[in-house]
Amino acid sequence: MFTEKANKIFQDVIETYHIINSVEQSFENPYPKSDLIEHLLYRKCWIDTVQWHYEDIIRDPQIDPVAALTLKRKIDASNQDRTDMVEYIDSYFLEHYKAVSPKTDATINTESPAWGVDRLSILALKVYHMNEEATREDASEVHKAACQSKLDILLEQRVDLSTAIDTLLKDIETGDKYMKVYKQMKMYNDEELNPVLRSQK
Repeated sequence: MFTEKANKIFQDVIETYHIINSVEQSFENPYPKSDLIEHLLYRKCWIDTVQWHYEDIIRDPQIDPVAALTLKRKIDASNQDRTDMVEYIDSYFLEHYKAVSPKTDATINTESPAWGVDRLSILALKVYHMNEEATREDASEVHKAACQSKLDILLEQRVDLSTAIDTLLKDIETGDKYMKVYKQMKMYNDEELNPVLRSQK
C-alpha cells in the first residue's frame, strides 16, 4: 500500500530531524530524484517538520520582536515550499495514472491525493510529539494519561486517513474516481494581487 511506504518515510524523517533537533540543521535527502515519489515524500515531511518547530519557537512569549518578524518570513517561505511540494506530488500521481480512462460515472474527490498526503505528514508529527508527552519522565501521571488518550485517537486517525488515501488511489487506478488539480491561487505573495506589495512597486 502507498501509505505504508509514506508513513515509514515520514517516521524516518522525523526521527532523523530529532537527532540534531535544530531548525538550522542542513537537509540531505537520502532518496535520489530517480526514486521520485520517495524523494518528494521525504522532502515534504522535512519541510513540515522544520515548520512545526518554527511554530513552537514563534510562540515564545519572550521572543524578540525583530527575531519574530524574521521567523515569520521563514514560516511564510516554508508554507510556500509546502504547497509547492503538494503540487509536485499531485503531478507525480497525474503522470502515474495518465493512461487510466475514468468511467462515465466516475466522481471527483473532495481533495487531491497529495493534500491527503499533506495531512498524513502533519499527523505523523502529531503522533511523534504526543508520544513524547505521553512518555515524558518529568510529567505527571495525569498529564501522561491525558496525552496517551490523545495519542490513541491520533493513531486511530492515522489508520483511517491511510485507508482513505489508499482507497482513493485504488479508485483512481480503476477509473472510479478522477483527479483534477487546481494550481495555487494564493494572493498574498503576488505583487499584482496583494495591495500592500502592489503599492510599493
